Amino acid sequence: QVQLVESGGGLVQPGGSLRLACTASEDIDNSLSMGWYRRAPGKERELVATFTKSSGPNYASPVKGRFTIYRVNANNTLYMEMNRLNPEDTAVYYCRLVTLRADVWGQGTQVTVSS
Repeated sequence: QVQLVESGGGLVQPGGSLRLACTASEDIDNSLSMGWYRRAPGKERELVATFTKSSGPNYASPVKGRFTIYRVNANNTLYMEMNRLNPEDTAVYYCRLVTLRADVWGQGTQVTVSS
């Protein structure tokens, strides 16, 4: 079973930046999609951004223009650059990998935006 390990979360001030990383234990080159979701306190988990083999990157409206998602296949890692962070971005961020054989979630990494 493929495993995902997330990193890069933390505490940042409003207006700051963070880069999240999600590393898979297997080759991601042929994955159907790989993306980031988040769950804010008291809210449902929501899509943030995905990278699909057919259409490339896609972003949810609240993060469009501020977040950038990209893959580095050589190290089986999906990254998400998050800029101009605001308190509404505070959440646990989860990585998800979908292949023909599996639909796998990571454990999550906490992002807190606060002064």
